[in-house]
Amino acid sequence: MNHIPTIKLLRIRPNDDADIPLPRYMTPQSAGMDIYAAVKKDIVLEKGEIALIPTGFAIAIPEGFEAQIRPRSGLAVKHGIGLINSPGTIDSDYRGEVMIPAINLGTKKYTLKRGDRIAQMLIKRVYHARIEVVEQLDKTVRDTGGFGHTGK
Repeated sequence: MNHIPTIKLLRIRPNDDADIPLPRYMTPQSAGMDIYAAVKKDIVLEKGEIALIPTGFAIAIPEGFEAQIRPRSGLAVKHGIGLINSPGTIDSDYRGEVMIPAINLGTKKYTLKRGDRIAQMLIKRVYHARIEVVEQLDKTVRDTGGFGHTGK
């Protein structure tokens, strides 16, 4: 049976941000929860500009899991808005406000408003791997072929 983790959420500014929706799955089949911008006033992202967008919440993720923060495809395709460190990782021991590092890769400025859906959050299991130093790695068909090696 799959273990469904419980994510504890704390509103950082409950009185100021009561109008900001909590992260939520928009459909029953959604992999990620939409996250909303808890900005006090509109933020204009000029072409190439980066801004750190507050969400108004902090979370406690169970040990053995992480939250991945990813861009929303609609914002990316329609306006060129992405995340500068996509996907971002929130570790299970982080308790600060979730902040979204947005970047405008589009061709014109974009205005981000209070309550806009700015990113999505996926909860993923993580594993701590063991490192084993060896003298040689197994050979593969690709072997040391680099970027673009398997495509035409």
